[in-house]
Amino acid sequence: MSEVEVWRGVAYCIATVLLVVFLYGYIFSLYSRQKKGIEDYERYGYLALKDSLDDEIIDERRGRNKNGLVK
Repeated sequence: MSEVEVWRGVAYCIATVLLVVFLYGYIFSLYSRQKKGIEDYERYGYLALKDSLDDEIIDERRGRNKNGLVK
């Protein structure tokens, strides 16, 4: 094996481990925000089912101030 192949393998393993850590961190973040009541992600599941113009709004839009920043 050449040295380049070894470094490619090491880089692949490091990238895989980092991506798995980020994925599990994101999943934990979603889970903890749902449990604390900060966000209700289940209601966003209705976006695919209730997408008609006549359906009720799932989330109100946040207003913007005169500088264009979200309140």
